[in-house]
Amino acid sequence: MKSEIVSQTPGWYILLCLGWGIALAVLYYVRASVFTRNQKRLLALLRGVLGFLVAFLLLNPLIKTVSSLILKPKVVVLVDNSRSMRSGGNLKEAGAGLEALRKDIEKKGYEFEIRNLDDLPVTGFTPDAFQARKTNLSAGMNAIRNNYEGQNLSDVILFSDGIMNDGVSPTFQKYPFRVHTVGFGDSTLKRDAFIAGVSANRLAYLGNNFTVSLDVGSYLMKGKTARVEILDSEGKVLENRTTGYGTDETFESISFTLPAKAVGKQRYIARLQVLEGEHSEKNNRREFVVDVVNGKEKILLLASAPHPDIKALKSIIEKNDLFELNVKIVQDSDAAAVQNEVFDVLILHQFPDAAQLHTRFLGALLARQKPVFFIPGSRSDLSYFNGMQNIVGIQAQPGKLDKVTSQVNSSFSLFTIGQNQAALIADLPPLTVPFGNYTLHTGSDVILGQYVSGINTSRPLLAVNLTGTRKMAAFLGDGLWQWRLEEFAMTGAHESLDDLLLKTLQLISVREEKGKLRVYPVADVFEADQRVSFVAEVYNEIFERIFDQNIRLKIKPQGGAEKVYDFTISEGMSRFELSALPPGVYTYEASAKVQGKDEVSGGQFVVSDTDLETQNTTADFSLLRTLARENGGDFVDAAHIFELRNSLEEKGLINRVVAQEDLKDLINLRWLLALILAFATVEWVLRKYFGSY
Repeated sequence: MKSEIVSQTPGWYILLCLGWGIALAVLYYVRASVFTRNQKRLLALLRGVLGFLVAFLLLNPLIKTVSSLILKPKVVVLVDNSRSMRSGGNLKEAGAGLEALRKDIEKKGYEFEIRNLDDLPVTGFTPDAFQARKTNLSAGMNAIRNNYEGQNLSDVILFSDGIMNDGVSPTFQKYPFRVHTVGFGDSTLKRDAFIAGVSANRLAYLGNNFTVSLDVGSYLMKGKTARVEILDSEGKVLENRTTGYGTDETFESISFTLPAKAVGKQRYIARLQVLEGEHSEKNNRREFVVDVVNGKEKILLLASAPHPDIKALKSIIEKNDLFELNVKIVQDSDAAAVQNEVFDVLILHQFPDAAQLHTRFLGALLARQKPVFFIPGSRSDLSYFNGMQNIVGIQAQPGKLDKVTSQVNSSFSLFTIGQNQAALIADLPPLTVPFGNYTLHTGSDVILGQYVSGINTSRPLLAVNLTGTRKMAAFLGDGLWQWRLEEFAMTGAHESLDDLLLKTLQLISVREEKGKLRVYPVADVFEADQRVSFVAEVYNEIFERIFDQNIRLKIKPQGGAEKVYDFTISEGMSRFELSALPPGVYTYEASAKVQGKDEVSGGQFVVSDTDLETQNTTADFSLLRTLARENGGDFVDAAHIFELRNSLEEKGLINRVVAQEDLKDLINLRWLLALILAFATVEWVLRKYFGSY
């Protein structure tokens, strides 16, 4: 450990402190007649040193301590815990091999961890530990990279069958550690035909046709033909085609055009004829759901000038098929015509503007009482902004800006924000906001708060107000495009930020539900082995939550018999769960007597039996070999896991030395107070001893 004193002022200030100490010594003792020469020298030295120390401490010097920390190399095993791994081989034997490798590495003093794709520790290699219905290897690798940042993560060992059905390939990225791969499963091609994927509109509009594209492949089925069908939820064949397998390995896309005849969630089944000798029948069937709606929400985005944030907003909004976006950069020549635009939600980027262009059209648009999303900026007139909305008041001088980061408000509850999502938003770079005093209006809810140097300023960055005649939201930062770029650099996707802003738009655009009873499923589509969970909310006349209410829930599958459930909600439990529902489209109706009145709430949900992990069970070792080769590692099959010990030793597990620097105020050292008191006490005692006062 090495320490040194660091001054925050110019060096010649120390000379002034030294001069001050000498002046005190001279002033008190040069002309003193009661002391001998040697006594004067001793007392003057004590007084001078005391004066110098006090003056020097007033300069607030710092003490810098540099220490070295030795980080041991760490090896992390990332286990693919998807369902396809259960049929790939002997899991118990593979687990024993990893356990032997762990003991060998820990015996040498290194750290070793085993985690799965869900970022949880792995405690056993039994079939029950491999339950994930999707495989996203890239997300698992990124989680390891982010969670172990700053540590001496030397090597990652990916234990997988290489079968992916979600996300992008991990071979598209480079990692700051060596990646070794362990191939588990059978990579031998088997006689089989399968539906590799289904591409269909998530949304369709009533009366229109929509296209469904099926990816059909085969292995070792040369010369055979099969029928491909699309069925509705009742099993009725809507369309069919015949496909032929011309070679030992085929792949073909087959398109169907279907009509959208009824509003609501429609469940369809894609089915490929099963031929004799096929390895698996499960991958010959796929389900998909199409939500048929009457129309889109029209969003009008008005901007005072071109800005990269507009492109970012456009990219975000267009991800939601329920929104139809119209972007206009308003000029003097077309300001009056803007009043005639049709919209359901209005987004104002840097309007109201300092050039007062907004006075020619904005009043007429706001008079329609439609939801508004304000995004003020450097070109905005904040005095007009304060008068147009009931979210936040900003008192700031024109041109005065501040740089802030943001964190999710932990008490916000109008929609769900995940922990990983909140952590990522906190790591995004600073945005530019108006510098001044912020006053949050009554009824406003803060979604994101402004943080300056890690300090919560209690000022909002993103907030909503759902009270009053129309719903409003405001995003007060400039630089949204930078946030999207940074998130993509960190995760390889635009998800967390886009999800947050889309949910905010949905929050202010949703039409107000006036019923006192609201019961809804937590998802639109559930898998067959998932529990179907409902949230129940009951409100009084002023829309405050009330509890201890009895609710009757009726659930009816399409073409089936109705079932009735009764439950009671409490403050600690407002959910009701069902299990073992067969696949199908369900309608539900909840009823309750709330404060003497009958209230009803209903809707739809879908239970699907599509299991992506059964669609392909042939291990893909080529992906694992490529991943290892491109990241400086080695590939082995599961039977030779322990051989990775040699690879780790050859490539080197090296301790890393990290220098840590710590700055503290010198005045906070307690022993300095004792030293100053000691000098003052000794001087006073000697003066008394030498005969002075």
